Amino acid sequence: MVSLTCPTCAAEVKPDDLICFTCGANLPRKRPDEDPPSPATVMQEYLQRDDRSSSISSAVLRLAFDTGNVEVPAGTSLLLGRDPAESLVAAAFQRFDNVSRRHATVTVDDSGHATIRDENSTNGTYVNDDRVLPGVAVRLADGDTVRLGADVTADVLLPRWQDDPASLGRDGD
Repeated sequence: MVSLTCPTCAAEVKPDDLICFTCGANLPRKRPDEDPPSPATVMQEYLQRDDRSSSISSAVLRLAFDTGNVEVPAGTSLLLGRDPAESLVAAAFQRFDNVSRRHATVTVDDSGHATIRDENSTNGTYVNDDRVLPGVAVRLADGDTVRLGADVTADVLLPRWQDDPASLGRDGD
């Protein structure tokens, strides 16, 4: 039997597998007359570039809305809004007319620091009841509250991945 490997991560795969169960990549199809494999998802691309020696934090920002959680990994950004062509999480806001199609962008940098920027929304973006000026990035911290328009609120969960210097001993441990 021929041993096959995933072209993305080189893990061993079976001939009938459609995806790699190690990295989630779509595997090439047997017959060339079939459709080409789907492009990699955002999460697959994120995992592919995840290098243990890189400086990208493993922090993930979670916005806990009543309609569900929105998670943003370090090194990425996500548009919040009702337009499914623009926002990957548009379904969470479909029933809220006061959320703009392109409402706000949440970004988590490589160090795990999170910001939110209002995208000129009609009804505004708020952090802890303070309005975010359009185009201005406002830093988010664990425990903050984000509000889109009048009534779509989320709790910000942003775990700290770095040790607190006050908890370290004289030798750094």
